[in-house]
Amino acid sequence: MKIKFCVWVLAVIFLSACEKDVTLKLNDAVPLVVVDAQIEDGQPPIIILTKSLGYFSRIDPKTLAGSFLRNADVFVSNGITTHKLKEYSKPLAPGFTGYFYSNDILNPSTAFLGQLNKNYTLRIVAEGKEYTSSTFIPTNAITLDSIYTRIAPLNTDTAKRVLLLRSTDPPGLGNFGRYFTKKNSGPFLPGENSVFDDQVLDGSTFTIQLPQGIDRNNPTKADSSFFKRGDTITLKYCNISQSAFKFWSTWEFAFQGIGNPFAQPNKVLGNISNGALGSFCGYAVKYKTIISQ
Repeated sequence: MKIKFCVWVLAVIFLSACEKDVTLKLNDAVPLVVVDAQIEDGQPPIIILTKSLGYFSRIDPKTLAGSFLRNADVFVSNGITTHKLKEYSKPLAPGFTGYFYSNDILNPSTAFLGQLNKNYTLRIVAEGKEYTSSTFIPTNAITLDSIYTRIAPLNTDTAKRVLLLRSTDPPGLGNFGRYFTKKNSGPFLPGENSVFDDQVLDGSTFTIQLPQGIDRNNPTKADSSFFKRGDTITLKYCNISQSAFKFWSTWEFAFQGIGNPFAQPNKVLGNISNGALGSFCGYAVKYKTIISQ
C-alpha cells in the first residue's frame, strides 16, 4: 500500500512539473458586411445591413445599435424595373435605434412588391465596396392543406397542445420550405429546425408535427415546443428557393452547435458576393390561423 501511494505522489509531482501556462493572443478580425435580405410575394423587399462583431464582443443594445451599416446605396431589381431603397429607422430599446432599407414611398414609380415565380437581384454599395446577390420567389408548390392541434402526448399537463400540419408535395424533387409560428399577439418566430426539403416526402400528402417557433435571443424551455389550449396559433408556411434552404439549414446547424465541443465543423452557405455574410431570400407565403382546442 505504501509503495502504491508513493508512486501516485511521484506521478502527481511529475505531471504538475510538466504544466505550462499557454497564452493565446487572438488577432482582431476585420468586420465584414452582414446582409439579412428578403422579399415575400405581396410585400416590399426588406434589407438589414450590419457589420460583424468580434467573437468575444459584449453584446448589448448599444453594441447592436452601433453595428448597423448606415447610408448605403441599396438597389433591388425584378428584371424590368430597378428601385433604389430608402433607409428607415425603428426603435430597438429606450435610447437605441435600428435601421433597415425598403421601398422608397417618395419614389413609387419604380417601387414594386414581390411576385410568385419571379427572380430578383440585389446590389449594395457601401463604404466603397459593392455586393450583389439574387433570389427567386417560387410558386406555392408544397401546399398548406390544414393545421390542427392535439393533446401533447406523454405529458401530465392536459392543457398542452402540439401543432400538426397536413400538406401535399407535388411529384418531382426540388421543393423547399420554411415555417414560422405566431402565438396570440406575439411575433412570428421560426422553428428551431425551420427548413425542410422533399427528399423523403416527394409526391405525397403528409402530416407532421411543427414545434412552436423560438426566440433565439432567449434560452428555450423544456416545454417550448408546446402550445396551450385556447392559444390563437397562426402558421406562416413558405416555399423557398434552394439557396435559401442551404443558407438557413447550415445556419441553424451552426447555431445548434455553438458551445458543443463535439459538434461537426460547419460552414454557413450564404449567397452574397465579395466576402459578405448573409443571404437574400425569396418567400412564397401562405397563412392559416386556428384556436387551439
